[in-house]
Amino acid sequence: MKEPILIGIAGGTGSGTSTLVQEIAAEFQDSVCLLSHDYYYKAHDDMPYEQRCLLNYDHPSAYDTDMLVEHLQLLKQGLTIHRPVYDFSDHNRAKEVVEVKPARVIIIEGILIFADESLRNLFDIKLFVDTDADVRILRRILRDVEERGRTLESVVTQYLTTVKPMHEQFVEPSKKYADIIIPEGGRNHVALSMVNHRIRALLAEED
Repeated sequence: MKEPILIGIAGGTGSGTSTLVQEIAAEFQDSVCLLSHDYYYKAHDDMPYEQRCLLNYDHPSAYDTDMLVEHLQLLKQGLTIHRPVYDFSDHNRAKEVVEVKPARVIIIEGILIFADESLRNLFDIKLFVDTDADVRILRRILRDVEERGRTLESVVTQYLTTVKPMHEQFVEPSKKYADIIIPEGGRNHVALSMVNHRIRALLAEED
């Protein structure tokens, strides 16, 4: 198999990166494998649940980015990896892993993937989804309450104490590293068409 094309998709929490990922994946289907930086949150088996709840999950130090970099390098070599699974309701890494096989297009999504130079340098295409802050917080509330079993109060508190400050300190500055900035993510059909065209061109160069 030819060396895969790595696409990094970043943006603030609730910006719509997942929608963009799904749209690109639908276009290239079996040629794509997907990874999220969130899979690589560090394990904290040494901490009680109450202490894990207080951790800052929006800071770069919350992630085992070195493991993600290692896994991407293995995928580029055509090797299968076993990525971790994170249990958001328990705030800890689960015991099981998921097998991920290499593909022609590898998409990595996460709010902080451009903040780390070693990770950032692996990407052939870097996309940043830029969405209004009011929209992002509403989406975050809905996701965390409905999908992750959080209370409304805990989500709002976390947003004000860690999410917003970390966005301003790390996420927003990392936008400068993007090749393309996409307002509204997957809903921006013009930008999506341009991105898909670029991916097809890169794939054609390698054939």
